[in-house]
Amino acid sequence: MAPRADAVVEGRPGASTNIAGRLHDIALLQPHRAAVVVPQGRGAAGKMRYAHFTFRQLDADSDALAAGLIADGVERGTRAAVMVPPGLDFFALVFGLFKAGVVPVLIDPGMGLRSLGQCMDEAEPALFIGIGKALVARRLLGWGGRTVHRTILAGRGGRLPILRGRSLDDLRSRGRAAIAGGHVAAPVMRGVRGDEPAAILFTSGSTGPPKGAVYTHAIFEAQVACFRNLYDIRPGEVDLCTFPLFALFAPALGMTSVVPRMNPTRPAKVEPASLFEAVDDFGPTNLFGSPALLKRVGPAGVAAEMKLPTLRRVVTAGAPSSPRVLETFARLLAPPAQVFTPYGATESLPVASIGSDEILGETRHETDRGRGVCVGFPCSTVQVRIIRIDDGPIATWSDDLETAQGEIGEVVVSGPVVTREYFGRPEATALAKIADPERGTFHHRMGDVGYLDDRGRLWFCGRKSHRVVLVDETLFTICCEGVFNAHPDVARTALVGVDRPSGRVPVLCVEPARRLGRRDRARVRDELTALGAEHEHTRKIKTILFHRSFPVDIRHNSKIFREKLAAWAAGKTP
Repeated sequence: MAPRADAVVEGRPGASTNIAGRLHDIALLQPHRAAVVVPQGRGAAGKMRYAHFTFRQLDADSDALAAGLIADGVERGTRAAVMVPPGLDFFALVFGLFKAGVVPVLIDPGMGLRSLGQCMDEAEPALFIGIGKALVARRLLGWGGRTVHRTILAGRGGRLPILRGRSLDDLRSRGRAAIAGGHVAAPVMRGVRGDEPAAILFTSGSTGPPKGAVYTHAIFEAQVACFRNLYDIRPGEVDLCTFPLFALFAPALGMTSVVPRMNPTRPAKVEPASLFEAVDDFGPTNLFGSPALLKRVGPAGVAAEMKLPTLRRVVTAGAPSSPRVLETFARLLAPPAQVFTPYGATESLPVASIGSDEILGETRHETDRGRGVCVGFPCSTVQVRIIRIDDGPIATWSDDLETAQGEIGEVVVSGPVVTREYFGRPEATALAKIADPERGTFHHRMGDVGYLDDRGRLWFCGRKSHRVVLVDETLFTICCEGVFNAHPDVARTALVGVDRPSGRVPVLCVEPARRLGRRDRARVRDELTALGAEHEHTRKIKTILFHRSFPVDIRHNSKIFREKLAAWAAGKTP
């Protein structure tokens, strides 16, 4: 039977730009190499047991799931909410959805039940695919009640009646039968345009309501190419990935993705021993983790006098990384390996990148002096511009919006890795995007403030919404906090504004590096006040409050909830 028009193979005449085509290509090149490895508990001897898919097996299993969806009459462009933890099912399912032209809606379960339900209602999925707990929660809490007309169980459902419907295994069986009977051509690859939605990825909601960024197949393609070129990632490498969404890039890059034994929604709680065990078992060349994970694992490795010689690079993202954290973790690596900190957001990633060698050897000293955090040179395919700060929408681009070189302003970006819209949120899209008809493109407003230095490097100065606007001056959080974070007794600081009858007052919240008694607090407060007096932009910060543990986001355990701190500080400030 001749291949159907909606089952073309990537690379053939008339082929689609389906991102899943990369998996099939790699499966042809290295069929027997492990694609995904997941822990399965310990054996009798106490050794961790693992299950795996080779690239050929992952390609075939995702084919079966895609064929099952097509045989079930699921149309191209259908949205499917996915609530499946990292594992073999997760990888096969997401690539199967890509192959079938179905749009996975990926929502971090760690953001909380209320936000999760809101995201589900906004995305309006027709399918809901999840483990038993997720299906029960959906039924009890009404997630997607208006739009979901079919649910599919991943894994075992137990004896609950509401879980006795269609399962992933049923979908696989039907898909294999459809392929064997010639009803769906293998390899399965529905033809899609590059500008068609491939997935909806929700932002963490740490700086506002979670929003669904619409990823197209072309954006995924551009991201894969950008990461490959930026870090010289080559097929055959092994990736130890602690963040599930980034793990999806590994098979597309030809890397084996090793999922460690940990709760990915709680990186700050990871057991270092579990990561070291995975390193010892597989010798990964690449590791992706949040700054909170590095902060926990690095000191444990140094204390145990460990080395991680197989790692060629470590990539950390999600929040600014402290030089102390980078310095500690870098001690575990064998040169020339280093820790890279790509800058970006769910809506645009990566934008720029810098390595720990440059940070520790140069830019950290400027950060300590209040110049902000250097996030490196923009990626080759991304254009970064700095415009005057404006809290309202900007409908059309004008070059007059740009600031002078070195002046702090709002960071805007354009390029093939930048998402064009938020799903179902036209107001948020209008606020975040600037049309540029003359160039035939648009610019995404990152929501950050920063500047470009005389070498073209981008410096991050904080979130636009977090700046503290005084009567005669605007204070930028990262620039001010860098001065105080240099103090050895400080773990981190957060600058907030508190409104008083006399006007807005800048308040510095301090999370100590260790527990401080009353005398030590008085000493540290005096020393911080003296540090602030040394710099023009921090001299007005007179109020200093100590906070035992800052409220932070769930996804990365690094982004500070400054709005909560501001409310707390308001109750403490006379």
